[in-house]
Amino acid sequence: YGVMSDPDALQHALANSVTDLSPVPQDEDEEEEEEMPDDIASLPVKQQMKRVVLRSMWMMGLGTAMVLVFSDPMVDCLSEWGTRLGVSPFYVSFVLAPFASNASELLSAYTYARKKTEKNITTSLSTLVGAACMNNTFVLGIFLALIYLQGLAWQFTAETIAMVLIQWVIGLLTMVSKKQTMLHAVLILLCYPGCLFIVWFLENKVGLD
Repeated sequence: YGVMSDPDALQHALANSVTDLSPVPQDEDEEEEEEMPDDIASLPVKQQMKRVVLRSMWMMGLGTAMVLVFSDPMVDCLSEWGTRLGVSPFYVSFVLAPFASNASELLSAYTYARKKTEKNITTSLSTLVGAACMNNTFVLGIFLALIYLQGLAWQFTAETIAMVLIQWVIGLLTMVSKKQTMLHAVLILLCYPGCLFIVWFLENKVGLD
């Protein structure tokens, strides 16, 4: 009765009793639910993990076997294309080979990027960076080892200069700007044909091997 007779006390009581119905903001960094193939989604967690590991093992094994079977014929095919087109096999390999050798990274990066979330974009870029590091370290090491062990002549000065120069350009672009825009994407994409032009210029105008 005392509250009802006092307007100030009544207003204070009503204010405290009102429930806040505003939507609760979701944490942007909330972990997303991991995707699971439909055929094993209904299985227990332990069986799901076992199936995923087994499936990844046989898929990786199958992919490795396909690389071993088709890599040598593919190299011969690219060389023949260059011979029939009247251009250096390097240019043919430079344009076509990366799409075949890095197809898995390109597909996975595109799949993650389509989800347009911070976590998936980070995973997409990490996949591409990992592929670049693999090509510039492990693959380069194998290439140099083959040249040394087989006693091959070094005839890749122009190609090496062009690729190192392009990597410096891309590295500077990413270091200078912390926020990547469409302009940066276009500039990085133009580095691909730009590298070919540098190789052509160094070989035909400068005279490097």
